[in-house]
Amino acid sequence: MLFAGPLHAQSSDECQACHNDPEFSMERNGRTVSLYANPATLAKSPHDGLECVSCHTGFDPYDIPHKENIQPVECTSCHPDAPMEHEFHAVQLSLARSRGNLESSCKQCHGTHNVLPMDDPSNPFHHTNMTESCGKCHTDVTSHFASSEHGRALKNGVKGAPTCIDCHTRDVTGHKGKLSTLEIKRLQEELCLECHQDNPEVRERMGPQVSFIRAYEKSVHGQALHGGNPDAASCVDCHGSHDMRKSFDPESRVHKLHVADDCGQCHTGIMEEYKNSIHGKAIARGNLDSPSCIDCHGEHNILSVDDPNSPVAAENLSREVCSPCHSSLRMSEKYGFSANQTRSYEDSYHGLALKGGSTEAANCASCHGVHDILPSSDPESMIHKDNLVETCGSCHPNANTRFATGRIHVVEDDREESPILFWLSNIYIILIVVIIGGMVAHNALDFRKKAVTKLKVRRGHYPHHSAGSTLHVRMTLNERIQHATLLISFTVLVITGFMLRFPEAFWVVWIRDLVPYAFETRSLMHRIAGVAIIAVSVYHIGYLAGTKRGRQLFLDLLPKWKDVTDAITSLKYNLGFSEEKPRFERFSYMEKAEYWALVWGNVVMGATGIVMWFDEYFMGIFTKLGYDISRVVHYYEAWLAMLAIIVWHIYFVIFNPDVYPMNLAWIKGTLTEEEMEEEHPLELERIRAQRKEEGTKAAGESEGDMIDIPTDQS
Repeated sequence: MLFAGPLHAQSSDECQACHNDPEFSMERNGRTVSLYANPATLAKSPHDGLECVSCHTGFDPYDIPHKENIQPVECTSCHPDAPMEHEFHAVQLSLARSRGNLESSCKQCHGTHNVLPMDDPSNPFHHTNMTESCGKCHTDVTSHFASSEHGRALKNGVKGAPTCIDCHTRDVTGHKGKLSTLEIKRLQEELCLECHQDNPEVRERMGPQVSFIRAYEKSVHGQALHGGNPDAASCVDCHGSHDMRKSFDPESRVHKLHVADDCGQCHTGIMEEYKNSIHGKAIARGNLDSPSCIDCHGEHNILSVDDPNSPVAAENLSREVCSPCHSSLRMSEKYGFSANQTRSYEDSYHGLALKGGSTEAANCASCHGVHDILPSSDPESMIHKDNLVETCGSCHPNANTRFATGRIHVVEDDREESPILFWLSNIYIILIVVIIGGMVAHNALDFRKKAVTKLKVRRGHYPHHSAGSTLHVRMTLNERIQHATLLISFTVLVITGFMLRFPEAFWVVWIRDLVPYAFETRSLMHRIAGVAIIAVSVYHIGYLAGTKRGRQLFLDLLPKWKDVTDAITSLKYNLGFSEEKPRFERFSYMEKAEYWALVWGNVVMGATGIVMWFDEYFMGIFTKLGYDISRVVHYYEAWLAMLAIIVWHIYFVIFNPDVYPMNLAWIKGTLTEEEMEEEHPLELERIRAQRKEEGTKAAGESEGDMIDIPTDQS
């Protein structure tokens, strides 16, 4: 009796005795439910080796018909990790558990007897079918994903292309309600980087380099996100989730035509300004030459405007953002604007100061605006003629109508647009070439003649004349102080002036590296030196007029016809056409030419320097054209003066064979008897005659004699 019943579970073959009938069915809730279990379907299933009762439990299989309410299949009895692996369906799993019907959640996706291995191409969740399978429920995102770059790659069998499961195994949507917005965005970023940064197969196929992807972490958005700002833009915020496309795809959110809307999700006010600008309107018309947000700010590497490495930082904006388009010959010819505007800005005070490191000088945005740039013909534009005074006045509070009159962007070599500056600069260039070239030729001939003469004296071809040791006054202490002040102020002016004009020159960089604040103090030093040279010039005028020696100095420096004949005689002598050496008085034609050139230079440089120093006042009188003329004259006069000092003055004071290694008159105030005989023989004869007439001992009669140094008598 105890062993009357069977001792084994019912086999699948026994179940198939009934359930292998395609007609086998039952009525439930007014509808026919098939009870057919196709053995061919079961044979393809990974559950093929299991008996039916392994899944269908909770009833007596030999009690036929079976009980009406069969206990649902509990998939987790064999797949305990399934709920954990399917957390992307956390809501459905939770509902199923609460209803005690987890089976319904599993079979909705995986099926019942027709479950297939995951590597079977017929499996609904094989990677080739997953989009369609998930789309049965998620219809709102399927079409987006299928047309996205990821969806197309998946369809084309690209290795490493992501499926739904690859992304949604983690709570990247926050649907479980356990993660904050910040945590979700960080999780999304990690997920994107797993492929686009860490997967070598994906990296090989990507256009952008890994460094481009990693740049996001150091960007203003990445720094904000990792700093705890949940509003910071993440990968999904810009590229989308299911509809991400390559940037050159016209449907992409980050395509040039749409990127302003993409950025405008956060930067709403700026987006509206941009869309009303000349650039935004061009983009709206489909003009891809016009800049969008990423052209100026960058893409993954967007930095704060205060970051000195940002392209839109004040010191970089004009050179790195505006110039590439506005200096382009192709763009200028295509759209009819002048490519010289960028160059004119770079050569202006504003542009040069920015190159030198100034953070206060105006850049392109200071005048044209930032996101709201409009053409000058637009009455709302900052550079419209009716708004220029206000625009200039933001930095120059005393600007008036005449201040803003004239061309803003001017270049000296544009004959059509700036004829006055063109001719002025060209005349100066010709003068510099002719004058400095003439000086070089003159000094070369002079050096050759004197050097040859010295060599012949040394070799005994010419007799050596031994002069006395008497010293003759050339410059009094007062005159030497004037000269020293002029020397120092002129040197400072040259250095600080050309520092502005050539802020990136090697010697300027060297000075800036040596003295960190050199460029910041450059302007102040230049003005101090300018005041000093004007002050010593005014004092010199008083000295000439108010002292006896000064009045005689002035008379001796006046040009004479003899200076012309001396120049001709000197040329003949140096060329070997004559043996007659010119005999000079107190000042030779070389010294007179230099002195009056200095007078001319001080007047011109001083006047133009004052105009540029007090630019607001003088531009209000002379207009900007007057300022530009002053700037051009000041610049070329500086070249002329510097080259003249180097080629002319330095030669005659240092490299002249008659005085080498140096004429010490500017330090000691005196010349030797020999120097006087070589350089100023007529002056020496006059001194000797004067002393003889006065009954004094002739200069040079006894060694070591020095004449008395005269004072500056009134």
